[in-house]
Amino acid sequence: MNFVEELKWRGMLHDIMPGTEEMLNKGVCSAYLGIDPTADSLHIGHLVGIMMLSHFQRCGHRPIALLGGATGMIGDPSGKSQERNLLDEETLKHNQECIKKQLSKFLQFDTDEPNGALLVNNYEWMSKFSFLEFIRDIGKHITVNYMMAKDSVKKRFNGEGDGMSFTEFSYQLVQGYDFLHLYEMQNCRLQLGGSDQWGNITTGTELIRRKLNGEAYALTCPLITKADGGKFGKTEKGNIWLDPERTSPYAFYQFWLNCSDEDSKRYIRIFTHFTKEEIEAMEAEHDAAPHLRVLQKALAKELTIRVHSQEDYDAAVNASEILFGKGTAESLASLSEKMFLAVFDGVPQFEVPASVIENGCGVVDFLAEHTQVFASKGEARRMLKDNGVAINKNKVKEDFNVSKENLLNQRYILVQKGKKNYYIVKIN
Repeated sequence: MNFVEELKWRGMLHDIMPGTEEMLNKGVCSAYLGIDPTADSLHIGHLVGIMMLSHFQRCGHRPIALLGGATGMIGDPSGKSQERNLLDEETLKHNQECIKKQLSKFLQFDTDEPNGALLVNNYEWMSKFSFLEFIRDIGKHITVNYMMAKDSVKKRFNGEGDGMSFTEFSYQLVQGYDFLHLYEMQNCRLQLGGSDQWGNITTGTELIRRKLNGEAYALTCPLITKADGGKFGKTEKGNIWLDPERTSPYAFYQFWLNCSDEDSKRYIRIFTHFTKEEIEAMEAEHDAAPHLRVLQKALAKELTIRVHSQEDYDAAVNASEILFGKGTAESLASLSEKMFLAVFDGVPQFEVPASVIENGCGVVDFLAEHTQVFASKGEARRMLKDNGVAINKNKVKEDFNVSKENLLNQRYILVQKGKKNYYIVKIN
């Protein structure tokens, strides 16, 4: 597999420095990509870079994931108009441990093969530098004029945000030194990143040229956007995280399942390992019957299993069927509390004392008096008569009694009014 060609057909190539492809064709090469460790989980915005590393390894080369322990203490001005909060060493160390676990789902670290992935932390070498050593040995090789010409710097100097601190201004030098260090220690000749990183990456190639008279290269991928112009990976509730505690596997699965047709055609190329032939076959199937959402289902399955597990994927599919009317009482009862709450997130909730159902409670009183599922008992009776009410996915009539036997996870009852209206009753 040719790495550059692989990125091209997947729509993942933005800029490439002349000579890069020729260098890669000579044999096993090393390339690194920096990852910001300012949270204890990656989110799907990081996935483009991670997939670049993954494709790089699949093409027989050695990927290096660099966690910015040092640069995370500074903050990268690229693409931002405000200075970022700085983190302490203990927090960064915790974040890095969590991130490594997530990276291992995409990269093979523990292998003796020449293309085995490597994880490094720039704090290991940057923390040993004194300020005087850094400005003497590194700073003298790059002029202020060169640094000022970068777009990320120019934007901030031209009134975007609150200006730029010296700390942030020095960021590109620190990142440039990372490249220099990996060039010397790991024979790393290529840096990968998003298109907004081009300025920082080329500072590294320039530093290597000026200090070591060496040849280093840069390759970037486009920043991913949604077809409607919205920001990729952002929802009303914020980022879609890889950590199941931050974003449930069900919500993660639903994000990909709900992609538009146009977006899914791009995303399935970028975020999966499917071959070109497999994707083209799926696209043909999708175009023939768009309502079956072939691309979205394949994308959601591939990523949910990779990031979480087969069990989480199966549970998410099962939960989707419950929400959209196909699930059974048995499948509902099999949901864990976390999955149940994730599926019915945003559904109206009522709280009822346990004493109400201690000896059983008539369904009409339960729905119209103890909760406000119905505005009146008359309305409740009419809907029950029309077979329009279900308790825990079982249709019920007016003579039904709600009791402790109906509790899901020992504390919940799911009420369905009509086809689409759900209510959660929490028994306290």
